[in-house]
Amino acid sequence: GAAVNLTLVTPEKAIKLAANDFFRHHLSKDGKKLTLLREMLAGCGAGTCQVIVTTPMEMLKIQLQDAGRIAAQKKLMAAQAQLSPSSAARVAEPVVETRTTATQITRELLRSKGIAGLYKGLGATLLRDVPFSIVYFPMFANLNKLGQKDPNVKAPFYVSFLSGCVAGSAAAVAVNPCDVIKTRLQSLQRGVNEDTYSGILDCTKKIWQKEGPMAFLKGAYCRALVIAPLFGIAQVVYFIGIAEFL
Repeated sequence: GAAVNLTLVTPEKAIKLAANDFFRHHLSKDGKKLTLLREMLAGCGAGTCQVIVTTPMEMLKIQLQDAGRIAAQKKLMAAQAQLSPSSAARVAEPVVETRTTATQITRELLRSKGIAGLYKGLGATLLRDVPFSIVYFPMFANLNKLGQKDPNVKAPFYVSFLSGCVAGSAAAVAVNPCDVIKTRLQSLQRGVNEDTYSGILDCTKKIWQKEGPMAFLKGAYCRALVIAPLFGIAQVVYFIGIAEFL
């Protein structure tokens, strides 16, 4: 999923950062400082724009990253079947490993479900990315201002980097439950005895009942470690580099 992830991250950050600037500009009155509510509204608009464009790529990334787990499970089942005492199981044919590609998944989704198949889990993705942007952008803007000696002078690059890291990590952990739900809903292939979900509420209910509330924080630590440098670097390059130059 590395190639799909690269294809996803580039437009995701570009759209999110640019859209936030656009909304902040139009929500400001005569260039005056934005209120916290208006900063949150700008973040909400940025998150919504980004999700509409990048959901299909997010969907493909999850399927590619999930393919290895499903293949390993099938291989294990085949090995167990060959060791079974029943004669029928002993003659079971070994599983032939095939490499799943993004193109194969896209064609299958379009053939079976049309364009809507690429937007499976759109509601859950909005539930994750919109709150993320609502938390992230106001937090970054206010942390970054702490490093400005003068309102008309840009903060040093390391302040922007640290602000992006802190704001990104905090927002990532805050919306991690939504990320868990989104990933479960967008996983097309299920392993043995794994649940299927009819929607966000059904998924939330089953995870809570069968795995407990801590299941919603699975991967939060790793997600924070990924998001921190990702947004720190992106924010520095965009905020004091490309955006200012253009």
